[in-house]
Amino acid sequence: MGIVSHSVIIGLSLGVSQSPCTIKPLVAALSSHQFFEGFALGGCISEAQFKNFSALLMAFFFAITTPIGITVGAGIASFYNANSPRALVVEGILDSMSSGILIYMALVDLIAADFLSRRMSCNPRLQVCSYVALFVGAIAMSSLAIWA
Repeated sequence: MGIVSHSVIIGLSLGVSQSPCTIKPLVAALSSHQFFEGFALGGCISEAQFKNFSALLMAFFFAITTPIGITVGAGIASFYNANSPRALVVEGILDSMSSGILIYMALVDLIAADFLSRRMSCNPRLQVCSYVALFVGAIAMSSLAIWA
């Protein structure tokens, strides 16, 4: 549910954007972001060994949530003033909720299980490589904020 609500909020942000200078980099950042988020979610679904219907339902909801958010955002964009103080506060709250949800999901639900596993704790080389990969990925994803 956390990743689904995150995707809706991100879709809302994209839907209310009206400037091509804002939309183009946001679509590029969103595409790569959703791509890797989908991989992580798919890995968790696969590892949890859900039944086929449950896995299909989860993948379906992940696939439609961002477009639903974009549609709702585009619908409210006609009476939405992006520069009003209220809109800026709401956007800031939604963005911070979205990032908080994603950070929580990544650290607690996705990464912790791998980093606390027996395989990881018994192999110092694997620990170092995993931490390096984690920080490189975090830096790469954070650098997308430059254009978003």
